[in-house]
Amino acid sequence: MNAFSGNGRADLRRQKIAAREALGEAARREKSSAIVRRILALPAFCDAGTVMLYRAVGGEVILDGLPSLAPDKRYVYPRCLAGREMEALVPANGEAWRTGAFGIPEPDPDLSERVEPGDIDLVICPCTAFDAAGSRLGMGGGYYDRFLPRCGHANIIAVAFEVQRAEHIPAEPWDRKVDTVITEEI
Repeated sequence: MNAFSGNGRADLRRQKIAAREALGEAARREKSSAIVRRILALPAFCDAGTVMLYRAVGGEVILDGLPSLAPDKRYVYPRCLAGREMEALVPANGEAWRTGAFGIPEPDPDLSERVEPGDIDLVICPCTAFDAAGSRLGMGGGYYDRFLPRCGHANIIAVAFEVQRAEHIPAEPWDRKVDTVITEEI
């Protein structure tokens, strides 16, 4: 059995979450700013009309400033649904937010426009760990793994801090690799 299959994936997830939290708030903000600058320079971002982002929780890369730096794009955000499914919503304004499943900020569906996954050009997703082969380890619910195949032509980017890099993440059959991983260094 691989060291990171089964419960090993949970152990790796815990290790990498602890590593990103150990960075401290100031370092996470500084490194997040570097990641945002790298995203702004990506051809996949420059060419995208509709971009899926997320609101950071628990030490994730902070992308909140990205929409103000590139206001010409339509930004959609995930909302977790029953059955470990996800939908994409465009919040009407800054007041169209609520705390959703797992304490994650998400657009209020009553104050937001639903967007079909196939209409998204670029998905920027969080992860707890990643490797050089483009494998990402999420929080374990499989929400992104179920959603991403529905995004048709979209480029898929994971964002993380270098401390979240793993030598190898064993993929499960349902795992969706990302096209690119962006960190403060790459």
